[in-house]
Amino acid sequence: MDLQIISRDGEPEYAILPWSQYQALLKAAGADQSSPPRQSAKPSPVAPEVLPGLDQLSALREAKGLEVAQLARTVGISPSYLGLIESGVRVPDAAISRSLAWELGVAGWRGEP
Repeated sequence: MDLQIISRDGEPEYAILPWSQYQALLKAAGADQSSPPRQSAKPSPVAPEVLPGLDQLSALREAKGLEVAQLARTVGISPSYLGLIESGVRVPDAAISRSLAWELGVAGWRGEP
């Protein structure tokens, strides 16, 4: 049998074998599958994810039960600066936006208010 073992941290994790040998194993086990699993020729349309804007920062923070000072300390900015961001007076740089998104559990962040 032409078998390839892929290990992670010294432990076997995957076994790879030719399709014909896989089919023979399935047949021997009584689960005959004569064709590979079908894959759709066209990917199904996926609606683009709508990300929250900075104008929703306050609502996201409150939904997480975080105080302004608590979130600001975690992100590494002052509470007053976070207040300015929440009010739309300031726009944070990319690093602060990423930190805010991380702390609030937002997969990505749209940078405009």
